[in-house]
Amino acid sequence: MKLGIDIGAENTKVAIVKNGDVLSLVSVGTGSEQYAAVEKGIKQALEKIDKSKKDIKQIKVTGVGKKAIPDITKEEVNEISAAAKGALFFFPSSRVVIDVGAEEARAARIDSEGKIKDFAVNEKCAAGAGSFVEAMAKALEIPVEELSKIALESKKKTPMNAQCAIFAESEVVSLIHAGFTKADISKAIHDAVADRIAGMARRAGIEKDVVVIGGVAKNIGFIDALKRALNMDILVCANPEYVGAIGAAISE
Repeated sequence: MKLGIDIGAENTKVAIVKNGDVLSLVSVGTGSEQYAAVEKGIKQALEKIDKSKKDIKQIKVTGVGKKAIPDITKEEVNEISAAAKGALFFFPSSRVVIDVGAEEARAARIDSEGKIKDFAVNEKCAAGAGSFVEAMAKALEIPVEELSKIALESKKKTPMNAQCAIFAESEVVSLIHAGFTKADISKAIHDAVADRIAGMARRAGIEKDVVVIGGVAKNIGFIDALKRALNMDILVCANPEYVGAIGAAISE
């Protein structure tokens, strides 16, 4: 059995894989104590399958906090490499993987073995990441899940120009006062994020098939917007937030 850890800004994910089968997946809040979060995640992942650490052949870590747990493992995997390996695990036809998390996004063009041909990283202030969508949901006073669903109800093209989350909140308030529905505003929010992600992905290069991973991949409003922005279909697996952890687990 191999164990992979993905320490993200909001959540720490743990995956246990054996012979190509995913045995256990666990997500815990990262918080300020990354080491404690990892220990908790590993404990829960092992308990789910009634195993102990001695049953694990290797432990590898990826994510923004990958240097925080040297006592658990020194085997680090670059986030882009982990994303590539994880995407190919689910979709062998993957040639572009787009990873959208809470604080940042990245895109990579890969070959059939998961080697990186080119990549790009989103460096704009919160825009183009999950925290931006969460901030907009708070501005509209609705849960993120509802925000993602109602985006599909609108057929309007509503421009949203703010690049910064703070200014975007003011723009949302202005749109409300201008009479736009929450569905129209939600579509505008997701279109704005998708346009930035699509621009980043084009810098890396677009080839079929495109796979989207990370927590934001569960947002149906965003996936719909990204399909339109790229003008192509997108592949999303059942547990996209765990792809990085799975990729770390299976990395050689």
